[in-house]
Amino acid sequence: MYDIVKDAVEARDFRRVKEIFSKLEEADIADLIQGFHDNKDVDAKDITLLFRLLPKDTAAEVFTYMESDMKELLINSFTDTELEDVIDNLFIDDTVDLIEEMPANVVQRILDASDPQSRRQINMILKYPEDSAGSIMTTEFIYMKRSMSVGETLQKIRSLGVVKETVYTIYVTEADRKLIGVLSILDLLTSDDDELIGDIMEPNVITVETTEDREFVAAQFAKYDYVALPVVDNENRIVGIVTFDDAMDVIEEEVTEDFAHMAAVEPSEESYFKTPVFIHAKNRIMWLLVLMLSSTISSVIIGHYEAAFATVPLLVASIPTLTGTGGNCGSQTSTMVIRGMSLGEIELKDFFKVIFKEFRISLIVAVILGAVNFARICIQYHSDPQVIKLAICVSLAIVAAVIMSKLIGCILPMAAKAVKIDPALMAAPFISTIVDASTTLVFFNIALLVFGIKI
Repeated sequence: MYDIVKDAVEARDFRRVKEIFSKLEEADIADLIQGFHDNKDVDAKDITLLFRLLPKDTAAEVFTYMESDMKELLINSFTDTELEDVIDNLFIDDTVDLIEEMPANVVQRILDASDPQSRRQINMILKYPEDSAGSIMTTEFIYMKRSMSVGETLQKIRSLGVVKETVYTIYVTEADRKLIGVLSILDLLTSDDDELIGDIMEPNVITVETTEDREFVAAQFAKYDYVALPVVDNENRIVGIVTFDDAMDVIEEEVTEDFAHMAAVEPSEESYFKTPVFIHAKNRIMWLLVLMLSSTISSVIIGHYEAAFATVPLLVASIPTLTGTGGNCGSQTSTMVIRGMSLGEIELKDFFKVIFKEFRISLIVAVILGAVNFARICIQYHSDPQVIKLAICVSLAIVAAVIMSKLIGCILPMAAKAVKIDPALMAAPFISTIVDASTTLVFFNIALLVFGIKI
């Protein structure tokens, strides 16, 4: 499809381009135009021309799917009238997202292109904390009075629905906009026109407050399978809604951020290829320096027990096995605990339950890994006169390493959450560094006892 559109643009056959666009979804059109921009195949003026070939209502929807650099290019190319047309057809939450992505000079043009009412709504949303429900909500939703009939409600939806973000859920309010109920479009379509919506509404409404953490809001969608979730103030007045697509965006951002932290990388707002090499390096170097310097603890421990591996050189060969096993066990546990906390399956009050569960798991895993390792050493070093002592020493160290690493892997993420630190920061790299030092220390102390070495 990309090549077909490219050939049509080069031939100035814009009728053909319009025909192709008419058969595509808005997200696919955005990807297509973005492709021209990313590959530098088309002049910037032609990219703007491609966008101008879209009908007004389609253009605004396509615009929301584009990346920030593409949006900035188009805004800088738009006339004031064109920009007003796009902004008028955007939902308020999409306009807020756009403002947060753009530089100051572009933001000013966007605000100038917005009508006074939209500017008030935009400013209201921008005042909420960045990670709150208020920051991701839209103020464009449908609400009715309980005294209205089904027929009156349907008529109002016909007149208002086209400019609201969702018409599938209707909220019922009292005179002061206090939320008292909710119903779906299906409830309306299956009821008689003269029935009052106060009689068919569901009075028990799941809501979130404007200051609620957006990650919690996203979790509510997963729990209740809602299309939209009402956002209320501290007096239960509805001020907006969060829609499913916004919740999906939050989940994607949070997962991306967690993966970055678990890999000891500072998260970047741009995609991999759009992030400059220097920024990639800056996002990684600090954690790498911390981890590198902290790993010197293991080196100090090994140096302290130099006499042990001078007496039994094979002890050194077992260090990678021990540290690798400990690090892997710790990473497994921390990943499961972090996932459980992010899904709401594990809470801070479950601290001792989690420790007890991981301890029992570690005993089973430790015994199996220790037994297998004992057999491996006996087979691998069968000619060594001290093979049994070596096998006992390493196997006991593995048992200790597994138990320690699994306990550390569950304690650190939960402790981080208790002090308001992202639990993902306590994932694989950080835990591996702590486990390496702990495992090495335990291993050499066991070796001293088993081989009767004095230092």
